[in-house]
Amino acid sequence: MATDELHALADDRELLGRTSTAERVADILRNRIAEGFFPSGTRLSEDSICGALGVSRNTLREAFRLLTHERLLEHRLNRGVFVRVLSVADVRDIYRTRRMVECAVVRSLGDPPYALDGLAAAVAEGRRAARAREWQGVSTANIHFHRELVALAGSERTDELMRGVLAELRLAFHVVDDPRRLHEPYLARNARIVETLGKGLRDEAETLLAAYLDDSRDGLVEAYGQRVPKSA
Repeated sequence: MATDELHALADDRELLGRTSTAERVADILRNRIAEGFFPSGTRLSEDSICGALGVSRNTLREAFRLLTHERLLEHRLNRGVFVRVLSVADVRDIYRTRRMVECAVVRSLGDPPYALDGLAAAVAEGRRAARAREWQGVSTANIHFHRELVALAGSERTDELMRGVLAELRLAFHVVDDPRRLHEPYLARNARIVETLGKGLRDEAETLLAAYLDDSRDGLVEAYGQRVPKSA
């Protein structure tokens, strides 16, 4: 791992507080993986991370175990722990899960009006990032949009499920060469979904969302498939 990555982890050390736990270490590493600090295929050094965060090997190994269960890390026999490299089949399966969950959330909404402040904030966040030409920021805003969409269900379990699914998806996002092409087209579509829900048109919003996810899947599969080995 590069020195900059270790310095970033050291900056997170204060987040652990006095009650350092494997869950909190996992949260830090999950966020850093989602942000692209540890790209797919990176070997994670126990010594370096323990030193940067000031935690024991046992705590770190439990955090590794949690993230392996979430499919963000993988243990390679006699080689160590690595950030997973998704296959194209993985990407397709992630979108299959997203479509089932996100469309079901919209379908199950009660009578309007809906609490759309979080979605509107994510749209505004994406527009600000696009104006600044910060395409990874646009990606992050899109992730926030979909997390806020799922949060409309009011279910902690669904929120947790989607947190893991979207974190895993970002492993693929960080591999793609042209993040603008991948993410910018969906800013307007996010806004259209918010507008439609604001009018109480739940069925129309679900139709828009389903088409959105299908198009996003196809675009990512095409771009990602050019960057990873066929056997990945």
